[in-house]
Amino acid sequence: MKNQDLLNRSLASVWHPCTQMKAHETQPLVPIARGEGTWLYDVDGKRYLDAVSSWWVNLFGHNNPKIKDAIKQQLDTLEHVILAGFTHEPVVELSERLSKLTGLGHCFYASDGASATEIALKMSFHYWRNVGKAGKTKFISLQNSYHGETLGALSVTDVAIFKDTYAPLLIQSTQMPSPDWRLSEAGESAEAYALRCAAELEVYISEHHAELAALIVEPLIQCAAGMGMYHAIYLQRAREICTKYEVHLIADEIAVGFGRTGTMFAMEQAEVLPDFMCLSKGITGGYLPLSVTLTTDLIYQAFYDDSIARGFLHSHSYTGNPLACSAALATLDIFEQEQVLQSNRLKAQYLNTQLGKFVDLPIKHMRHRGMVWAFDTDYAPEKQVLFRQHFYTQALQSGLLLRPIGNTVYWMPPYTISEEEIDYMLTHTQAALQNFV
Repeated sequence: MKNQDLLNRSLASVWHPCTQMKAHETQPLVPIARGEGTWLYDVDGKRYLDAVSSWWVNLFGHNNPKIKDAIKQQLDTLEHVILAGFTHEPVVELSERLSKLTGLGHCFYASDGASATEIALKMSFHYWRNVGKAGKTKFISLQNSYHGETLGALSVTDVAIFKDTYAPLLIQSTQMPSPDWRLSEAGESAEAYALRCAAELEVYISEHHAELAALIVEPLIQCAAGMGMYHAIYLQRAREICTKYEVHLIADEIAVGFGRTGTMFAMEQAEVLPDFMCLSKGITGGYLPLSVTLTTDLIYQAFYDDSIARGFLHSHSYTGNPLACSAALATLDIFEQEQVLQSNRLKAQYLNTQLGKFVDLPIKHMRHRGMVWAFDTDYAPEKQVLFRQHFYTQALQSGLLLRPIGNTVYWMPPYTISEEEIDYMLTHTQAALQNFV
């Protein structure tokens, strides 16, 4: 089989996500045959450095032997069992380990990030109903936030291209000022701006807390907003405000959890505990679909009752799938056994020293947090649309997978990336920028 053969078959049968399919009349799909480490290989043998971790999920490289072996071993014993009325060791062990890592109690499983968001929103709403505060039905999120594509998750999302078409279907929510430091005033520090945004948050919550169920945030990095990064003081203040006014705090760590911001979970950098934490993407190292919503024992107890109607009756067919749980357990083993967070800090230091090459280019707001780097291109709006397509194509031709978000170019590579591969990534990113200029 050749690239073109698989490409043609895909166009004839697959509706690809987050894509205007007509664009593939001029921008061909890339048919991938296999992966190895940081690299993806197409059917014809050309390789691409996966600088976006295959949509932010692949932590430890493609074809990782430890995760593969864990899935194979599980496959020999139990592939799946209903989790309503039954249980199994992988889901129990994973829940125990996640609880210990996060400081939260029970785990509720699904298959993707949007589903984890839906679960957190429904649990928050249902909790207040169960404790006699049924008027607390509304949600707030941050401007430019992204929490998923299902209707509940989309209701607390604030990215117009995803949300506007479906606006008539969505519940109403309110967006608070984003602490993304790119939005600060000239001369205003990231910390000062975050505190200013938190002050506006408190004003709103103080006036509306009787009807508010929860505030949902992406801790430290608003990824779909072009990797908007902000100071951890905002999370500290948000926790204090939510506690004061009895509003739940939901931490959407779907993209930023599992070491991506430099700590195992982003909320650790604020030294506070949310009421709910949503996890997915890197939880299985990028191998199988899995998500989890963790919450406190206090919230869990509000559903523990003789009445079935007071229980949380949400369900998914593949909830707590043993194969996915085994991949997640292997991922946690790698973190523990290979000192991943320490290794990532060294790789980040190396990459940061190489950024001196990015001079005399039309870029601004170079930023970094953990294993995420981003900068914004500085072109006129009419030129920006041309840039995105040009840059993506140029990078692919150079064997580099990068997908700009608006005018933002970012790197979110697998943690297994080597210094040589970092050099390759930076060199070809720079070349793609220069070719457009």
